Amino acid sequence: MNYLRSDELTGDREILEELPLTETTFFILLSISPKPKHGYAMMKDVEGLSEGRIRLSTGTLYGAIRRLLEKDWIKRVENLTEKADGRGRKAYTLTRYGQRILNAEVDRLQDLVETAQQVYAEG
Repeated sequence: MNYLRSDELTGDREILEELPLTETTFFILLSISPKPKHGYAMMKDVEGLSEGRIRLSTGTLYGAIRRLLEKDWIKRVENLTEKADGRGRKAYTLTRYGQRILNAEVDRLQDLVETAQQVYAEG
């Protein structure tokens, strides 16, 4: 299992303690992994990535964003687009630590799928 290797960078034990991620957290992190996004774009992206299973309310999204900021998994970045009122939008991106968390969760999920495929193949 890739995500449990002890020869990885120090701090992996701390990362493993954060797993498994909730589906909502997973899709929020996945949404901003390719490039920074503002809240509304994240909401729409999460809905699309989850094939409509997850529809975040504004309160749920911003509560999750606040928690992810506190954990240092994401950070605010300058966004050049402005709202109609002239104020800049708050955009978010993964921190290096947040990317490590997401990578560990993807590895964990891949291991689960590989195990299930092996069991099915044997059956």
